[in-house]
Amino acid sequence: MGTDSVATGTVGGPSRRPGRERRRRANGSLGVLTGGSLRGFNRAQRLGLRVTGAGLLAATGTIHLNLYLTGYRTIPTIGWLFLVQVITAFLLAAAVLALDSRIVAAAGAGFAAATLGGYLLSVWAGLFGFTEVRTTAGITAGIIEVAAFATLAVVALAPAAQHQRFGSAAASNALLVRLAAGVPGAGWAVAVASVAVLVVLGVSEAQADSPPPAAVGSLKTARIAGVTVLTNAGGFTLYWFAPDTPSTSNCDGSCAAYWPPVTGTPAAGPGVTGRLGTIARSDGVTQATYNGHPLYTYVGDTRPGQANGNNLNLNGGLWHEVAVSRTLEP
Repeated sequence: MGTDSVATGTVGGPSRRPGRERRRRANGSLGVLTGGSLRGFNRAQRLGLRVTGAGLLAATGTIHLNLYLTGYRTIPTIGWLFLVQVITAFLLAAAVLALDSRIVAAAGAGFAAATLGGYLLSVWAGLFGFTEVRTTAGITAGIIEVAAFATLAVVALAPAAQHQRFGSAAASNALLVRLAAGVPGAGWAVAVASVAVLVVLGVSEAQADSPPPAAVGSLKTARIAGVTVLTNAGGFTLYWFAPDTPSTSNCDGSCAAYWPPVTGTPAAGPGVTGRLGTIARSDGVTQATYNGHPLYTYVGDTRPGQANGNNLNLNGGLWHEVAVSRTLEP
């Protein structure tokens, strides 16, 4: 019996121990390679990170969808880019949630970084002729994008869990072992990059002043899409806001950032026959009026001859171009 037991152990032992030894060596290699890098995550932890990352991507997609539907769709080039961003955000969110893939997670992190980069570029120098202004929606989206980048970068760069089983092929392949080990120093890199981007975002938003009110000068008219509309001295279309009253502007704060009020005392140019006047805004600035309507320009109009703000439901109400071919009365 004793001999048979030893024999059985001898016969059974070699058939199992090499696999265990290979896995032990593989995990040992991971321990060496992950020095200074992110810790490994088990399946539940990775799922939690993926759910969080997918939720953040969906959140930024939702914000951009709202911006697209409430006005950005009218801005040349920027409009369809917003739509592409929205579609891509939701597709990547679904992919991150469905697939435990480092490549998909890296794509999500890269997308969040690229979207934030485009926003910052628009704030700093303008993008396709459009300069972004400081708004609560922009700040919120920027913070969410930083969080999405950090979360998904962790998923993409973190090593496999130490207890994960490796097949014989992975154990014997140094490249697979190294890939499973993650990127050395990735944890610090992700943290530093995220903090740096947050600082840049904060500085950019602090410097992204709202566009100054447009001095009215002499009002003119222009023919746009078959309608004769009122313009400022520079030829930009002027708008009126439905919630306003003849004596009060109801467009302040972020609203006034997108719809800069026309300030000063207006003068009638050729073709301008309506009733001109002024009101005092809440900050004491004098705003020009036409037939009892406070006047505004729109940041989505990047050159004379455009009326991208016409009939938009944005910032709390409907916006209309000031048509001088018909009488406007409050």
